[in-house]
Amino acid sequence: MPTLKKIVVQDFRNIAFQELSFSPNVNCISGNNGEGKTNLMDAVYYLSMTKSAFPSPDRYNWRYGTEGFSIGGVYRMDNGLESRFSIKVSDGEKKLVRDEKTYTRISEHIGVLPVVMVSPGDGSLVSESGEERRRFANGVLSQMDRSYLDAVQTYNRLLAQRNKMLKEGSLDWDLVAVFDARMAAAALPVYEARKRLADGLRPVVQSYYKLISGGGEDVSIDYRSDLDKASLEEIFRAHREKDLALRFTTAGIQRDDFLFTMDGHPIRRCGSQGQQKSFLVSLKFAQYEIMRDRYGYAPILLLDDVFDKLDMDRIGNLIGMVAGSGFGQIFITDSNKVRLSGIVDRITDESAYFDTQGGVFTQVE
Repeated sequence: MPTLKKIVVQDFRNIAFQELSFSPNVNCISGNNGEGKTNLMDAVYYLSMTKSAFPSPDRYNWRYGTEGFSIGGVYRMDNGLESRFSIKVSDGEKKLVRDEKTYTRISEHIGVLPVVMVSPGDGSLVSESGEERRRFANGVLSQMDRSYLDAVQTYNRLLAQRNKMLKEGSLDWDLVAVFDARMAAAALPVYEARKRLADGLRPVVQSYYKLISGGGEDVSIDYRSDLDKASLEEIFRAHREKDLALRFTTAGIQRDDFLFTMDGHPIRRCGSQGQQKSFLVSLKFAQYEIMRDRYGYAPILLLDDVFDKLDMDRIGNLIGMVAGSGFGQIFITDSNKVRLSGIVDRITDESAYFDTQGGVFTQVE
């Protein structure tokens, strides 16, 4: 499995320049809030996904007063050899290199360095719109299946062109029919993959939730799509007048959603903060398990402030999961250094500790 041996970060958020070497097992980053712990975790995520774990334009990741950033990493790959990856981002340009060879398409890199990140930002999966949940599903599926990513990109490109024609108002319906057929061909594998993902996640999330919470609540995941009712071409024909009136495409897989429920009710309405956090951690660990089974090895696991809003019993159950078999390289952040070291020392003797202050990271014994 790929493990990150060393990272070099320059001008990323509040990190001016940092070069760090990591343990192949557990890495602990402690420090007060706002000092840069999450920024380092996001830099690791960026090397895998070529974008931030948080939905913001790249320019917001530049350190103040700079015009871009760079992140480089040395990984030990699953074949035992080392590979060097680097990504440089500036205004209007993103360049990704592996072992001195530039990728022709950045999307070719997705899935090479599989990663799962658990962070406080995951709350948006419960509280925000379906766009956040589709983004989550796309991030999981695109790492495991490149054809899925190609289909999503094709659909979105055609959707943008279809919306442009609707906005301009002068439509050639024969041409629109050609677009609709091509969009339908791209939409079907996306729909089928998302449906399989929901079906695969559901029992694993339920199992992890019971282990973390110890409660009797019944949590579930259901997938909803316009394609549940008819083919995309049929749906487009049925919505033609509405699309013309509103001047954009009102139906399709861009409206898909995943429903998170507890005892049959939306968890955003009936779940406490602790229950929602337990569900979200369970969701991400289920993602981790599914990806591990698909790859045959463990992805890198980033646990950013996962102990926040979880009581000590739930923390104990979470640690039991982390200490179990099947886990690879793990990064954990916490503002409470004593709590973090106490937890990790029960898991393993092979760990590295870092203190954080003002975007500067210092390895400590």
